[in-house]
Amino acid sequence: MPDVWIRLDAASRRRNWWWSGFLTVLFAGMAAIPASRPDPDPWWYIAVIGVCWLAAFIYMVNRCYGRTLLTAEGMEFHTFFSRRKIRWTDITRIEQRSHRVRGGEWIDVHAVRARGLSLRIPGVHTTRAKDADFDRKLRRIRTYWTSATQAVPG
Repeated sequence: MPDVWIRLDAASRRRNWWWSGFLTVLFAGMAAIPASRPDPDPWWYIAVIGVCWLAAFIYMVNRCYGRTLLTAEGMEFHTFFSRRKIRWTDITRIEQRSHRVRGGEWIDVHAVRARGLSLRIPGVHTTRAKDADFDRKLRRIRTYWTSATQAVPG
């Protein structure tokens, strides 16, 4: 099978940047609260808000630009900060996971390895219930995994 990249499309990346902007405005508003109070030293509060914003922003950027290369041997995860390779023979199943929070729901895909350890597959997540692009990516990953594990004897 040819090597295939799995990543977010331009519309999904743009939507992710809008949410990152909303998050920035939200944290900026929270950091502005101590400026209106007579507290003589609000810097500790602003620093905590800044650190929380930075962690959330890094997570959003990493999630936006994460991608996966499917090869005959396995998957290569490429994120903003790391690279990782996993062989198909190390994976016991590919599962779709749904996460519900007060603000909505998101769905992503995990590669479950032996001993139950799982890794989120970069470039495959959605917030829509019936997302054809997400379903196509999930089918492609499962097809690569199935063909690789059936080709291995035993």
